[in-house]
Amino acid sequence: MSDIGVTFKKNQDFSEWYVEVVLKAGLADYAPVKGCMIIREDAYAIWEKIQEILNKKIKATGHRNVYFPMFIPEALLTKEAEHFAGFTPEVAWITMGGNTPLEEKLAVRPTSETVMYATFSKWIRSWRDLPLKINQWCNIVRWETKATRLFLRTREFLWQEGHTAHATSEEAEAEVMYALNEYKDIMENYLAIPVLVGTKSDSEKFAGALYTTALESIMPDGKALQMGTSHNLGQNFGKVFEVKFIGEDKMDHYVWQTSWGITTRLIGAMVMVHGDDKGLIIPPKVAPVQVVIVPIPFKGAEPEAIAAKAKEISETMKAKGYNVILDGRDEYTPGWKFNQWELKGVPIRIELGPRDLKQGQVVMVRRDTGQKTPVKEADIPATTEHLLQEIQDNLFAKAKTILQEKTTAVKTYEEFKQIICDKGGFIKATWCGSPDCEAKIKDETGATIRVRPFQKEEPTANCVHCGQKAVETVYFARSY
Repeated sequence: MSDIGVTFKKNQDFSEWYVEVVLKAGLADYAPVKGCMIIREDAYAIWEKIQEILNKKIKATGHRNVYFPMFIPEALLTKEAEHFAGFTPEVAWITMGGNTPLEEKLAVRPTSETVMYATFSKWIRSWRDLPLKINQWCNIVRWETKATRLFLRTREFLWQEGHTAHATSEEAEAEVMYALNEYKDIMENYLAIPVLVGTKSDSEKFAGALYTTALESIMPDGKALQMGTSHNLGQNFGKVFEVKFIGEDKMDHYVWQTSWGITTRLIGAMVMVHGDDKGLIIPPKVAPVQVVIVPIPFKGAEPEAIAAKAKEISETMKAKGYNVILDGRDEYTPGWKFNQWELKGVPIRIELGPRDLKQGQVVMVRRDTGQKTPVKEADIPATTEHLLQEIQDNLFAKAKTILQEKTTAVKTYEEFKQIICDKGGFIKATWCGSPDCEAKIKDETGATIRVRPFQKEEPTANCVHCGQKAVETVYFARSY
């Protein structure tokens, strides 16, 4: 790979463009273990922003963070049959402790339901112990056999998993929607990525769940990406792990449970949706650096005065709460710096040269459009606030246009197959509700039902595949 900027074009070789941007922008690197990745400083800073946003939301509603061990005894993982069957192909097992064979295999955490709920059965005794609402930020290991891709599909990744237990089904259903809506807010209002929300089909739901709700977005290459999920687990795990409580009626009851999660694949989605041929474009609300200041000194043009003014502006901006970097490195030209910070996706660049110094101004450059605006020094903070919001809004609007352009309603299966091959994206089609029909569509086209929207549309035609009476309108797509 060349040391210069981005060499692949987004609209010509999307896959290679994506990998090049992730590596050259310094978001990630390949790990010594195949299929794993190193999350670098800027990407981890974005993940910390997401953590900060979600922690504030869930702590305000009584959720508390915990940490459970990453090792799960085989007996616990296999206790819920459907759940275990769903994860068996991806489980990494530990069989040795040093040189000693273990008496029981240990799974490296593929998800935490089993280890947590075995403990819930000890913590929950009475209706007074409910609701129990905990959350965990941790790593997950799923031994992928498919082709891996940085952030999108790796054998180890970071995630957040919320787990709650409730006295009634109504409370559990409300919790499922609460998590889903908070995720939607993060994705649309912070990451600037529009999503479709709804339920998964039974064949696509979380193993062991009563039902799964999901947030799906479409990437510029026409593939869907599952951005997050929120599951209603019903009483299934409660019955398996004996998570019971004595109700106010003095009777024993099984709890109603939920689990919900998002992962570092959100960072991959951000790269794909917003990036361009120069590199990253990071939405201001999650940007590790919102503003970079680049002094442009010339010989005999008061370089010390320019440097001093740049520092003054930087300190003023930091005092007002902006994440600012002053790039005063002498060993690089201003042009080189411009290219580097564009590659890294910093939303605003402030340029300060001799003419600007004399006129008491700077030039502010937007990363999303490249627009340059002269701004008087006194107006820099207010203009920064205005531009950051404009950039945030513009990125969402552009992403929404992609979603709309890549959503196609079809009436026939021939049209379905043509769209999936030529255009991709979401295909809105009628479905009879049969898992067999769903499986045949997947086998024949590679497309799966991504979401069954909450707002039901009365089918205007028979099932797109089998021609039998349709029961609902759903969204299909090929996916990552």
